[in-house]
Amino acid sequence: MYTEPSNRILLTGGQGKTSSRIAQLLISQGYLIRSAGRSSSKMNEAQADHVLFDWYDDSTHETALQSISAIYLVAPPDLHPEEVMIPFIRRALDASIRRFVLLSSASVSEHGLVFGTVHQYLREHAPEWAVLRPSYFMQNFTEGGHGHTIRQQGQIFTATGEGKVGFVDAEDISAVGFHALTDKVPHNRDHLITGPQSLSYAEVAALIHKLTGLTVQHLTITEDQLVESLTAAGVPAPYAAFLARLDHRIRVEGSEDQVTDTVLRVTGREPRSLEDFIQENRTWFQAT
Repeated sequence: MYTEPSNRILLTGGQGKTSSRIAQLLISQGYLIRSAGRSSSKMNEAQADHVLFDWYDDSTHETALQSISAIYLVAPPDLHPEEVMIPFIRRALDASIRRFVLLSSASVSEHGLVFGTVHQYLREHAPEWAVLRPSYFMQNFTEGGHGHTIRQQGQIFTATGEGKVGFVDAEDISAVGFHALTDKVPHNRDHLITGPQSLSYAEVAALIHKLTGLTVQHLTITEDQLVESLTAAGVPAPYAAFLARLDHRIRVEGSEDQVTDTVLRVTGREPRSLEDFIQENRTWFQAT
């Protein structure tokens, strides 16, 4: 049972791009944190408490929630994460935990697929909440799928065509998340988070070449080909189809062609540009 308030913050998502960065920001400001994931933490015990956590195993949930004041929620790759996330949130509310911050997507509103139902539940039930809705991560070009194909083939494969994206640095997303978790006044809103410029993948490839000398091409593939590629990389097929539909919306609807002032408004500083990100990672691209 909940007995007294704590300033320990629970971060689901293990060593993910945003969870790990939010953890470092919190630690640097003296907050107690607990990381939760299916693998062991890279942080030592002096930095953070860590618990094994699985969304699909509710026997791991009680330990994660002990003496927690706020929770950062990173959904599993599932078309219906609400089936496991909402019972967990209810359990947290029953333990008098007040603040919740959900990582969603700029492409998904509270009425959309995957993250939408959890977004709506938080708005309707959580005393203090925020939903982060970032555009696509700049880190995708140095890590994960795009990073791999750039390094191995000098190519970026998407089904976005000439559609544009407001690529955003994971550091900026995490800074907004830090404020949503710690600001005295709860945000109680969603945050569309973008970088300062909207670019097509072909424009990104040209920018990489201009700044680093590395020749990179953007190749447009079909949505079916994208699904095949993602499933071959281990993404569950239904979730791969969802990601391919997001590429379709970027190409046809311009769903990610937007720039917001969220990073400046919440953190007080301008978001990093993709040009600055590439310059900072010149060594990575030139090593490729």
